[in-house]
Amino acid sequence: MTLNQTLKQAPALRGTAVLGLLLLLALFGVPTPARPADSAPSPGQVRISNFTFDPPSLTVPVGATVTWVNQDDEPHTVTSQTGAFGSQALDTDESFSFHFTAPGTYVYRCGIHPHMTGTIVVR
Repeated sequence: MTLNQTLKQAPALRGTAVLGLLLLLALFGVPTPARPADSAPSPGQVRISNFTFDPPSLTVPVGATVTWVNQDDEPHTVTSQTGAFGSQALDTDESFSFHFTAPGTYVYRCGIHPHMTGTIVVR
């Protein structure tokens, strides 16, 4: 086979390889990580679940980064009452992080569901 013939067949060979890989995945499955919906949030993390922020109040040291993770099937935002921080709408399993550089009490809410509120206390 000449180089020219090989180059002409390359896309077909790649397609065959991809098809083979997909077939192997279909036959043997792909393990997926368990969703941590039933586990407690880790330190510095707020879980958004069942239209609540969990924990509703979190105390962290100055310099800490807090991450909110949406585990609901609905989008939510994380919006500071004073405008210090704010996220875009977070879909399921998306997250938003903010680095707190000053002490204080930061009250926030979901801009889509205003009854959802939380507090970050930075000391």
